[in-house]
Amino acid sequence: MNQQDEGKREIAADPSATRKLQIGIFVCPGYFPADIIGLHTALGVMPNAEVHLVWKNKDPITGFPTFPTRATSTFSECPRDLDVLNIGAVPPEILEDDESIAFIADRGSRARWVTSVCAGSLVLGAAGLLRGYRATSNFHVVDLLEHFGATPVRGGRVVEDRNRLTAGPLVGSIEIALRLIHDLYGEEDARESEFQMEYDPHPPYRTGSPDLAGPELTARVLARSEPMIEMARNAVQRFVARRQAA
Repeated sequence: MNQQDEGKREIAADPSATRKLQIGIFVCPGYFPADIIGLHTALGVMPNAEVHLVWKNKDPITGFPTFPTRATSTFSECPRDLDVLNIGAVPPEILEDDESIAFIADRGSRARWVTSVCAGSLVLGAAGLLRGYRATSNFHVVDLLEHFGATPVRGGRVVEDRNRLTAGPLVGSIEIALRLIHDLYGEEDARESEFQMEYDPHPPYRTGSPDLAGPELTARVLARSEPMIEMARNAVQRFVARRQAA
């Protein structure tokens, strides 16, 4: 058993008697709060869990579309060794923010679990954390993961590959959190957490994937999302070109 597995077993055996779990969630101007709030809540109420919203500074920031918040830790204040590093969807320009990419690469290289929701997986890819891993994202941009050496998985709610957990948008945050609670605290705590939040989705229209939505609705959504998709595609292409030229 390696040191990482021993640490997991120690916490799962008796969370109340061990050090605090360190959860780092990356935020920035324009981040998508919906992609992190489930994980933030589910892990934040667990015993001995310390959740850090991490950004360059603690100035007020606004998440998309109009969600005011601020970081609780700066990059320099964030614990060096995290149990969980998480990132939701963020604006594509973060791919060109060397300071942010360097921070994510550094903390992710040592984190027990590296996780993302929605297009956050593109940032993990840019930080070199998905090379050789299976990973997913929202269906609009999942194909872009191959530019980072990942194997894109389409239609995967949560994709687990070793200590990487990636998910589609919104409810993927909750499902990743439940997987983490199972690992870090045990199955019974995960079962209780699912029950406490009454997590039992019943989507009214059952259009939550391209297969369910059908070709007409899928085409319409892609057309409406094209400006966002193009921004992400261009940011990835510029990132790859910069790395190739370096």
